[in-house]
Amino acid sequence: MIPDTTLLAPLIHVDTAIAVTKLGTLVLGGLISYLGWQAYSRTRAPPLRALSVGFAVVTVGTALGGVIDQFLLGSESTLWGVLVTSTLTLVGFGVITYSLYMD
Repeated sequence: MIPDTTLLAPLIHVDTAIAVTKLGTLVLGGLISYLGWQAYSRTRAPPLRALSVGFAVVTVGTALGGVIDQFLLGSESTLWGVLVTSTLTLVGFGVITYSLYMD
């Protein structure tokens, strides 16, 4: 059974909410990546470099997935957006995990 979303329709526009949350993710993820890179620049610690790169990959994946979902023409744009987001999130989390195990 599909839930009745007509009750929420006057309260929230889903496309706008998605765009706002993607923008927030881009801003905060970019800030985390920038601050991590600044810390790496000061200390030259390779784990901090990997950490900031990992967060950057996750952030770019989220933004790119949103762009594909919104602007790619075709009925499968949402699927491609989710696939890109999920793949880059997986890679980014792999890099972040690696950074936590580095010496």
